[in-house]
Amino acid sequence: MKKNMGTLDKAIRIVVAAIIVVLYFTKVIEGTLGIVLLVFAGIFVLTSLISVCPLYPLVGMDTTKKKE
Repeated sequence: MKKNMGTLDKAIRIVVAAIIVVLYFTKVIEGTLGIVLLVFAGIFVLTSLISVCPLYPLVGMDTTKKKE
């Protein structure tokens, strides 16, 4: 797959995932909502590591820097 995530995009996803994990383990978010958010955090980390978001092509997005 072609990479479609830029550095800033990946960094934001990692930070958001870290915040979700901290909020879950400090019991600020709990229950079903906590589990759902942890799943999203895992998806954010995974997509950041592989630099590909499968939803971006569906909406025509690409946050990588283009070489002109």
